[in-house]
Amino acid sequence: MRPTHAEAEMNDEDARAHPFPHSREDAQKAQEIPDTPQTRAPAYKLAFADTDFLLREELRPVRLQLELLKPQMILDERGVESTVVMFGGARIPAPEHKDEARTETLAELSKYYEQAYRFARIMTERSLETYGREFVICTGGGPGVMEAGNKGAHDVGGQSVGLGIVLPHEQAPNEYITPDLCFNFHYFAIRKMHFLMRARAVTVFPGGFGTLDELFETLTLIQTRRMKPVPLLLFGREFWDRIIDWQALADAGTISASDLELFSYVETADEAVAIIDAFDPRDCD
Repeated sequence: MRPTHAEAEMNDEDARAHPFPHSREDAQKAQEIPDTPQTRAPAYKLAFADTDFLLREELRPVRLQLELLKPQMILDERGVESTVVMFGGARIPAPEHKDEARTETLAELSKYYEQAYRFARIMTERSLETYGREFVICTGGGPGVMEAGNKGAHDVGGQSVGLGIVLPHEQAPNEYITPDLCFNFHYFAIRKMHFLMRARAVTVFPGGFGTLDELFETLTLIQTRRMKPVPLLLFGREFWDRIIDWQALADAGTISASDLELFSYVETADEAVAIIDAFDPRDCD
């Protein structure tokens, strides 16, 4: 099979970089051998071309490294320098579908789909001013709030990232993610690292266990100074105050009163953008 244009260019670059054959050529040559009991044995396969070997339990550290490295390399190649992360529930419907929501609360929360869409449009218009390098919308790649974020970016002609995850109830990524920036993960920990490695701001819309996990991971990293402070914006004060008693944590002494300043409440896209614009990391020192 003839190489694609992109593969040919990559091979040319490799040839200029060093005199050794590309690993793809080595893998191809390894298949062009006599068919014998020895060459058919699994032990004879090249390690990097042996899927069964790579999926062994002992190779988990290597798979973790690969899952960290692949999106990192692709995002670097695409010139993505910073992102605006949008966490939120997969079950929140678009306003036109709120009558189909399974609960009245979800139907009411559909207003945040609209705000997520508007927020993504505004930030992507800003991203386009940097030729798509900065403020790139990044979501979990699924439906609900995630779809709203990718759709907002798509509708103004910008690119956006989708970081999907393999789940028992696996669903296809939403159709608005930039195809070349649509990733799939096995390890939740590596996925969460990629959410935050380039984050210029983090928005958290109403959601369930996954959204809470992502929110508390972000809060913990900022609180412990393992991550530089960024605007952390919670859409929907009523929702968040109902499910998390932040003040009770502070009153109990399990967090500091100052930790309540790590995040801000917003109701609209415009409020979120205003906080991002006013943010000065020096104020957090």
